[in-house]
Amino acid sequence: MSFRTKKSLGQHFLHDGNIIRKIADAIPAKTGDRVIEIGPGTGALTRELLNRFEDIQVIEIDQRAVEVLNEEFPDLIIHQQDVLKTNWDDLISKTGDTYVVGNLPYYITSPILFSVLEKRDFFKEALFMMQKEVAERLVAEHSSKEYGILSVQTQLMSEPEILFDVSRHSFSPPPRVTSAVIRLRFNKPELPFKDETMKKVVRTAFNQRRKKLSNALKPLLGKELPEGFNYDDRAEHWSPETYAKLSERLEQTDSIS
Repeated sequence: MSFRTKKSLGQHFLHDGNIIRKIADAIPAKTGDRVIEIGPGTGALTRELLNRFEDIQVIEIDQRAVEVLNEEFPDLIIHQQDVLKTNWDDLISKTGDTYVVGNLPYYITSPILFSVLEKRDFFKEALFMMQKEVAERLVAEHSSKEYGILSVQTQLMSEPEILFDVSRHSFSPPPRVTSAVIRLRFNKPELPFKDETMKKVVRTAFNQRRKKLSNALKPLLGKELPEGFNYDDRAEHWSPETYAKLSERLEQTDSIS
């Protein structure tokens, strides 16, 4: 069937066979593992995954794409739903590791990323294609202009690595920007504080990133600033590890206001 992409869903379908193979090559799934693809569209990457791995499931919200996938891959397990409302407990492998892969729509990249990071205990790795500018934020070092909330949270919850760039001409229709494929390894030890504590600290700090942290963190900490931190710094100067230390200290002393 003919298929017209929907701008409202941010659809840019990958058609470059070389890039498709490189993405599949980067997934180290083995027998007994499951690969879940987010937003397969009409199945260009799906076909390659099915040729390589025995347990593939996909999440697709567009009914038209689901019809194409059902026709092309009658045995494929398709979850027609919004990925942001997905109950990951129902999808992960009960016998092996679970990998998640997807060409993320630019307009909801961050919400999908945060959703997967929140459920990181379910996954071995994630392999996402996204706008290159966003991928660079995920791996940015502190004190750089790209460093921000995404950088801190992603680096505390995973080990991010940009694998390769993807030209806009590898898609139909071509987006206006270059993309990149990034791998997130979920190999970090469990954080000694709640995710929500760290999120409050980081978001409060970067909410006024031009101010010194002594002022930026006041809405959260009040006037009592825990010792051992340089509050004359600005938000981008603290490493993820420093934010982690402050988050742990605040939970230990129950001093978040």
